[in-house]
Amino acid sequence: MSWQDMMPKKFEVLYSDPRVRDELNELLPKFSTNPLFVRISELFPSGYESITSSMLGAVARVHDVVVEAAQPNLIARQLVQVIRTSDPVVRFPKAKKARAYRSAELAQVWITGEKYEVQDVKADLEIRAAAEWTRKFLEDAPWSVLERQAAELGRAIGLLETEEVIGMFMRIPEDELAGGSEITTINLGRLSYEDVVNARKAVLKEMFHPDCLLVSVSREADLWKDDKFIHSFYFGDMADKQRGVLGNFLGLELIVDNSGSVPDNKAFVIDRKAAGVLLVRRDLTISSYETMKDEVYGVMASERIGMDILRSKAVARISI
Repeated sequence: MSWQDMMPKKFEVLYSDPRVRDELNELLPKFSTNPLFVRISELFPSGYESITSSMLGAVARVHDVVVEAAQPNLIARQLVQVIRTSDPVVRFPKAKKARAYRSAELAQVWITGEKYEVQDVKADLEIRAAAEWTRKFLEDAPWSVLERQAAELGRAIGLLETEEVIGMFMRIPEDELAGGSEITTINLGRLSYEDVVNARKAVLKEMFHPDCLLVSVSREADLWKDDKFIHSFYFGDMADKQRGVLGNFLGLELIVDNSGSVPDNKAFVIDRKAAGVLLVRRDLTISSYETMKDEVYGVMASERIGMDILRSKAVARISI
């Protein structure tokens, strides 16, 4: 799945889905009574991009601001499989490896085919962020102010999602990690090239294929002081500093978390295709709300997701 496919969809893409379009058209009268969207439709009467309706254009404009602000903070979607689903629970079959035996000619045949166990993952986590204003404020507010506050909703959603997924890796018991324990750095308080090699080896010995190194900003700085790392690092065409992806070395994509979710005393080497999963039951969307008693009007951004570790041995955790 490409980076763009992992991300929340822009309004124009959403609106091309007939089911979503019907739902939005039903909700449009509620948006039309919210002074926030009324104000935006007044500021941009010609609509938004290919949308000519001023009110629908106002909804689309706020939605896209929220989505664009969320994207740089959705680092979690680069660490696990992202699966969109309409089901509240998804069952994952996990194969146990087959085993071969030596035997004499005409001896008993051992049945050693691949066996399966299953794991259910629930999409039961809803993440919300909201902003609200008085009617008086909205009547005079310029778009620059409204845009900045709407963007903050997307940023908050992205940060919390990332915090939840990284917390999932942090909670893996030590004896269930690759190698049966955390990898301790050679030099206390400093991450080096050799430490990453040792963590990568631990995942490889579990018969997985590590493809990601996740570090905090401070630990990234350690690596840039290590000649072995510098000489093996390759920026490549896929580097994207906005989402924390710098390049790769040893076949590992280097992802730097600047949200603070990865503590400075930990780093991770991960096989992203096997380690975990992020279910997206309802992707990032916006809704209108109001409190008539206080004459307060707002917009809420929310998503419904689920996550779990599928193969803990596909994760090496480095203790620094």
